[in-house]
Amino acid sequence: MRSVVLDKIASVTLNCQLAREVKVSDEYQCREGDVLAVRVLTRKSTYNTLELTTGRFSNVRPGDVIAGALGHRRALLGYAGHIPQKLATGDKINILNLGGVLGICTSVNPDLGSPFEVEVLGQVLHFPYLGERIGVPANIGHAVPPLDEVLDVRGVPIVAVVGTCMNAGKTQACQSLVQEFTRMRLSVMAAKATGVSLRRDILSMEDAGADRTVMFTDFGIVTTSAKNAPALTRTMLNRLAADEPDVIVLELGDGMMGDYGVDAILDAPDIRRSFGALVLAANDPVGVWGGIRKLKEDYGLTATVITGPATDNAAGTDLIRDRMSTPALNARTSPSELSALVWKQLQGENSPKGKS
Repeated sequence: MRSVVLDKIASVTLNCQLAREVKVSDEYQCREGDVLAVRVLTRKSTYNTLELTTGRFSNVRPGDVIAGALGHRRALLGYAGHIPQKLATGDKINILNLGGVLGICTSVNPDLGSPFEVEVLGQVLHFPYLGERIGVPANIGHAVPPLDEVLDVRGVPIVAVVGTCMNAGKTQACQSLVQEFTRMRLSVMAAKATGVSLRRDILSMEDAGADRTVMFTDFGIVTTSAKNAPALTRTMLNRLAADEPDVIVLELGDGMMGDYGVDAILDAPDIRRSFGALVLAANDPVGVWGGIRKLKEDYGLTATVITGPATDNAAGTDLIRDRMSTPALNARTSPSELSALVWKQLQGENSPKGKS
């Protein structure tokens, strides 16, 4: 056991509440969520920042000593990588996302270049036994509550925001809805149910006025999957609904066809029945067409409104309205109209309850 002084503490480790100086060991269990101290070896001109536990982004430079957590990622517009089966001090691994998720990169998006390469310095330890200097491997899942198996939203209206892909405008839609609902003097809470650990999206919802936000990392999960996403969603909705807000905005990160469990959430009858309104974000009209069809045929759900880059101007909105008979409103240019339409839906008109 030895001491390491950290230059930067990644947001993925927030549950661990790390100090600047940590104790590390050379024994590695290689579990999802295990917290490692690593040293940055390479330099990047793009995708070169790290989200800290404060929510701020900091430039990453060679020599920086960082605390991150092991996890996997399979992002269409980012990196793909996995948790190593074994590790030793001095091994080289990669930073897979802006939140400080660590793993072995297996596929690179050319727009981002190669990921940061880092040298493993040690497994960070924590000391749970009062009065004893017995360190155990720090993991972001340590001491988190168990996930709920039963959903009870207590009648609180839920707006679900789903997308055809990452970077389809979901977070912008959530931010606009939260802000406009807040301006209506409603109590608004928000959650992000799926994806890879990064707090930026829920922090933007807090900036927009959300009274409270939660995300999957709060429950010890670095990267969601079909296995854990439904239980995570039930747990987050239950926690927020217990405070009896006027509305909950739920972002399903990534796309409907991905590895992070959005499909498993939509396939859960109790969860989809809780949706009072469903916003579909898409990049182009063909994506809108496919998204509408998949929602209807696979889950019995009807999109309340379409948003995202597909609605950036009249060329897209007119095509969607005329050919798909679905409202289309841009979250950036028409936030009040978007929120008004969604709120009207939540008041009981043709709610998309989905298949039983």
